[in-house]
Order: sequence, then C-alpha cells, then structure tokens
Amino acid sequence: MPGDLILTALELNDEQITLIQSPIVGSIALHGEAGTGKTTAGMQRLLHLVQNGVPGESILVLAPQRSLALPYFQVINHPDFPPGGHPSLLTFNGLAQRMLTLFWPIIAAAGGFKQPNKPPKFLTLETAQYYMGKIVEPLLEQGYFENLTIDPHRLYSQIIDNLNKSAVVGFAPQSIAEKLTSAWVGRANQQIIYQQAQECALRFRDFCLSNNMLDFSLQLDIFTAHLWPSVICRQYLQRVYRHLIYDNVEEDVPIAHDVVREWLPAFESALLIKDDEAGYRSFLGADPQSADRLVNLTTGSLRFSHQLVRSDPLARLKADLINSILTHRVTRDPDSQAQTGYSIHPFRFYPQCLQWVAEETEQLINQHSVAPGDIAILTPFLSDSLPFSMTAILESLGVPYTTYRPSRSLKEEPAVKTILALAKIAHPLWDTPPSPQDVRAALAFSIKGCDFVRADLLAQTLFRRSNIPIWLSPFDQLKIEMQGRITYLVGERYTRLRDWLEANSGLGNTELDHWISRLFGELLSQPGFGFHEDPEAAARVSQLLESCRKFRRIYAPPKEVEASGPAKEFIQVLESGLLAAQSLTSFSQQSRENAVFLSPAFSFLMSNRPVAYQFWLDIGSQDWWSRLDQPLTQPYVLSRNWEPGMQWTDQQEYETNQHNLARVAAGILNRCRNHVYMTTISLNEQGMEERGQLLLSMQNVLRAKMPLAGGTGV
Repeated sequence: MPGDLILTALELNDEQITLIQSPIVGSIALHGEAGTGKTTAGMQRLLHLVQNGVPGESILVLAPQRSLALPYFQVINHPDFPPGGHPSLLTFNGLAQRMLTLFWPIIAAAGGFKQPNKPPKFLTLETAQYYMGKIVEPLLEQGYFENLTIDPHRLYSQIIDNLNKSAVVGFAPQSIAEKLTSAWVGRANQQIIYQQAQECALRFRDFCLSNNMLDFSLQLDIFTAHLWPSVICRQYLQRVYRHLIYDNVEEDVPIAHDVVREWLPAFESALLIKDDEAGYRSFLGADPQSADRLVNLTTGSLRFSHQLVRSDPLARLKADLINSILTHRVTRDPDSQAQTGYSIHPFRFYPQCLQWVAEETEQLINQHSVAPGDIAILTPFLSDSLPFSMTAILESLGVPYTTYRPSRSLKEEPAVKTILALAKIAHPLWDTPPSPQDVRAALAFSIKGCDFVRADLLAQTLFRRSNIPIWLSPFDQLKIEMQGRITYLVGERYTRLRDWLEANSGLGNTELDHWISRLFGELLSQPGFGFHEDPEAAARVSQLLESCRKFRRIYAPPKEVEASGPAKEFIQVLESGLLAAQSLTSFSQQSRENAVFLSPAFSFLMSNRPVAYQFWLDIGSQDWWSRLDQPLTQPYVLSRNWEPGMQWTDQQEYETNQHNLARVAAGILNRCRNHVYMTTISLNEQGMEERGQLLLSMQNVLRAKMPLAGGTGV
C-alpha cells in the first residue's frame, strides 16, 4: 500500500485509468493475470466512487477470505480516506452472519431451531470442532472409524468440511455419503467410513439446531434457503448497498456466485475482478468455472494485459514450465533469456540448503540493498521443524522475518506455549500442571537473559506442585551459591514474574482472555521480559486472545456436553491441536514490509503480495504436487463440476495434481519481479530421496535450453 492514498496518472497505466474512471453505472468484469494491477485499480475505483458523491455506506466490497480483503481494509482505514460513512468490507459468510443477526426473530423458527426465542450463537472453526469432538468421541468408543488412522482434530475437521461443501455447493448434507461412495473405486470398507462421517455430520447439525448454534455451513444454509429468498431481507440489502466491488471472484464458492448473480441487476454499479489462472482455494470449495458464468453476465468487460511485476525472463520461464508440466514438452530454445530469471542450487542435506538460503538472503539485503519485504522463502508444506530451523538461522544473521502458516495450531507457537504454562502455574485448581520442560521453556522465553541452563535450574529447584497459590517458590529460598549461578538480575526478573502470577492467581478462571491481556501488557511486554519489542510474539498473543475471547463468548455447554469451565476447557481444546481463529491482525502481520516472508506457497498466493526475489525450497519434494490425504472427504467429487455417476480414478488424481501444480507455479511466478532461486535436496527431512513432478518438469526446461552438443541436468 503506497504512502499516498490517491495515486496519480503517472503512477497508474492507461488500463487502470480507464477502469477507474468508467461511468458509475452498469457492471464491469475485470480480467487479467496476477501482477497486472487489478486490485490496485479496484482500490482506486473505490476512492473514485466516494470522491464522486457515492455514499461510502452504500458500497459493498466482497472478498472470498479476509487476507484478500486486506488492501481494501488499508484503504478504508487510511487517514486520508474521505470523511463520512465507510464501505462494508465483507466475505460472503460475513454478509450472511450480519443478516442472520439482524433478521433472526423472523427466520429462527422456519430454520428449524428449537429455541427460536433465544439469540443465535455463531461458531468459529475452533468451537465447531470442539462441539463436533463432543459428539464424535462417544461414537469412537463404539467402534466408529476403527479402520482409520487419523488425528482426532483432523477427523473432526474433515466431517465439518463435508458439511461446508454441502452448503457452498448447494446439496443436502443427507447426500454426502452417496456422492462420495458413487465416486469411490477402492475397497468396500471405505463406504462404511463415508456413511459414518455423514451420520456424525447429521448429528452435529441436529445438535446445532437444538442449541441455536450456527457453524459456517448452517449459516450459509439458513441465509440462502430462508433469508435471501425473503422479500424483506432482499429489499433491505438492495436498499442499503447500491454499489459492489467483488475482488478475486474465482476464489469464492458457487453459492456466493448464485446470490451475486441474482443481485447484480439491482446494483447501480458493480465491478467484478477475476484473476486468470487462479482458483487456488478449490479444495475449500472455490469454483472458477462458476465465477466465469457470473462475470459473463456483466454489461461491460475489460482485460488488463500490462504486466507490472513479472519480468520478461520469468514470463518465458512460466510459459516453459507450465508447458513442461502439462505436456512434458518444451520448445527448444538454447538462446532464451529465461535462464537469467532463475537458478537451481543442489544440496545434499536440508540443513545445508537452509544455511545457504539464509546467507543468500542476508547478502541480498546487506550487499544489494534489497528490502527484506521483497524476499519470500516458499515451501510446499511448512513442517514444525522447518520454521524453527530457518528462523533460528535468519535470527543469527540479523535478518528480519515473518512467517504465516494458517494451518499451524497455536499450541506450537513458543509465545503461546509460554502463556499457557504460566496460566497453568497460576491456576493450580485446574489440576493441569505443565511439564518441567514446559516450565523451563516458559521461563527461558519470558525472562530476558535467562538461557535454557538457568531456566532449567529454576524449573528444577522452584517448580513445586505443592505450592499454593501458585506452583513457583520464591527466588530467595535458593541457596546463595545457586542464586549466584542463576544471577541476581535473572532472579529479580523471576521474582517480578512470580509476584504478578501470585497476585493474580485464579483470576483467569472465567475470563482467561482478560487475564492473558493483563499478563502481556503489565509484565511480559515490558523491558527485561521476553515479549518486549518482539512483534512476532505480540501477533501470536493477539491471535490467542481472539481465539480465547471467541471461545468464551460461545461457551455455554448444553447439558449433554461435559465441560469443566471456560478457561480450563479452552486450554484443553487448544492443546488438542485445534486451529486458531484467523484475524486481520495475523494477516496484516504477514504483510510487514520490513521482513522476509517465510510461508507455504499456497499461503503466499493468498496473501497476494509481489516480491523481487523468491526461494523455492526443495523442488524435488512430492508435496509440491500431491494433495493432502483426506480419507473422509473429496473436494473435487463434492463439487458442481463433478458429473454424477463418475468414479475418481488414479488418472483423474494425476491430471488434477498436474493442473494444480501448473496453477500454483504460474501464480508464484506472476508474483516475482527479478529472480527465482530453486533448491534441490538429495535427502529430505526424513532422509529419503525424492524426485517430484516440479523437479522433473524443471529438468525438461533445462534440457531444452542446453546446446545441441549436450549437457547435464539437475
């Protein structure tokens, strides 16, 4: 986001100016590759509307997910944004939730809720998994899914995903098993698993209806089946919102396209922005084909063709690589300049690769004056060990970094582990003691100057479960010699930490989020403590607070659900591996301009940020190509584009993975300006040799660029 809110004609090209200054009437479809300035034009179009007398509150900005809406969020919250009403910045689910809250008394009974006179309770992904777990756990004891080896939280999430697919595609949840079974070609016992998954989904749906709880799927079902068809609701929406900007249409779900398709004629003006070659969220229900049908209904159409990001060498690499992936052939061109846009660097072991990447990153920053935010380190899958190893090396070289991994549980974050351990220490009545290792790590992370040796001494000598009101003894109980080994400076900071925990012992029993907020603000963020001047830790605490707050607000367990209080229950849910609530705080954190961006390739694509340099880690990994194993669901079968009666074969799996790899590679290259560093590793993190499809495709590209006399590949 530039410093100036309003860009001048010198900063915009003719294509963008044409779009921005289009008449404020009718509907326009904007097409183009990533990197052609479509979102920038959409942001300036928003400003153009407001500056030309359109009331801000009459503008609806839709985006498929909150990270893709961040540029508009920055525009609307810019100090120079025109005064007056603000546009509504929503996802389709956010719009549905607003309408459900507003019209709840009208549709509660018609929607099948058993307590229509009571307010609704909107579930997050976490709380939905929490209640799903309470329903599924007794069934597991009865032998459900006995032939399936899967983590419980992944089991719950895939059952919920089936429900979500039924809502976003538009079919009844009672047909989930039938759709999955009809496409299955393997062993017959898988059909039983599909039936059990459907039964769990339907039990969860009945549970939600009985307790006025709405998960993502039920919110969309009620909105599309009862609210949108309602004359009152539709007239309200059409009266409030007169102008629409809908960005990244191809990443949204077909049910959203259905509603916008019916709504489109009622808007005074509408701008629909579609990214060519995209559709990365297909596994979440995104439907580019449905998006095509929607944008074809607009009264006007523009295409941006001027590439603002990708260089000519990378454009040629993109064409060659996509051709190699999809056809296994590349046009021979030994003189091509594409080779100046990329380089391949082989390594035998992963640590060697990570060290080289970090050192090369440091040289780009310090020797070539590249801004850290202009560098992205991408991997197909961010394991638990990789970010720890990579960030440790970057820290040792003084390289600022930020990571974004939405699928990573909060419990894996060191800052969150520290908060949880301290909370357990201060609440002995929970009877959930942290392990000595967790106490050691918490003390080392929270106290400046306290290394793991000193933290281990403190944990071994002062952590006692018999202490009341907290499980830490005073520092002055140690012998003088031990105090000297630990140092009095660390001892003084330990004492301040212990005194705060003792003074606030037990106060987090009901409102744990308030307790954590005070712990962070009054102590851990202050000089001398580990969270001071650590924006990464602050971002994780912010996520933890939002997650805890949402859980507390929804926590009112029905009589059939065993529970032990909101604070203790939240910690148990978090430590079981449930995901963290996503927030604009986390999305804006990953957009810091002064930090190298370390993330999975998919998350990088959905952040929609161009960079000058990219590092692709281990292009030989099969994770670049294969999709996650999901034994309880199938995103391509549970789709409007799937022909009923067809079976999902190995050939279709292969072709789908090939097209997904081509789509991801094209999207990444469209977001790089200067150079791509690709690395290969002989032995991966598990000590195995891999030769995945991305590596094989790059070998074809290299062979086509070699002189006819011969050469060697990777």
